[in-house]
Amino acid sequence: MGDGSEHGHDDEFRRAMADVRPIAQRARRRVVLRGAPPPPEARQRRRDERAVLRESLAGPASLDHLLDSGEELSFLRHGLSRQVLRKLRRGHWVVESELDLHGMNRAQATEQLALFLRACVARHLRCVRIIHGKGLGSRNREPVLKNLLHKLLPRREDVLAFCQAPAAHGGGGALLVLLKKRL
Repeated sequence: MGDGSEHGHDDEFRRAMADVRPIAQRARRRVVLRGAPPPPEARQRRRDERAVLRESLAGPASLDHLLDSGEELSFLRHGLSRQVLRKLRRGHWVVESELDLHGMNRAQATEQLALFLRACVARHLRCVRIIHGKGLGSRNREPVLKNLLHKLLPRREDVLAFCQAPAAHGGGGALLVLLKKRL
């Protein structure tokens, strides 16, 4: 573009900017931040903790009421005292291992459950947690894996008892399972 139009644009720009002056630097108006920024807020953790607290406060008055009402998913092998379930629910046995079934379908969950329990029995573990979730992500928001566990666990000779985990250990989305002692 050797027609001189670029030079004309430069002149036009200079004329338009002729009365423009740089902004004076004014140090006294600057804000200087002192100290470290505040730590990030764990909002989701706080919401989860409040939900657990609400769940625990809204629960039944006693474990016996819960067991008798049939609201809690639980199982006790024939011939064992109901005291075993109470002890399991109250944390008498330390949870030694856990299996998380989130995101699995029935077939995957069945296979992983069998492998997990076989390994736990071989390692002489007594109490384990199985996380099945609440079914909120499944079709019709149905607790598919919870229902599956309710069918499968009582069929296993190595399972003595199971009950819904306390709120601090998963609440309605997990089970505590008591396994048979191996000599």
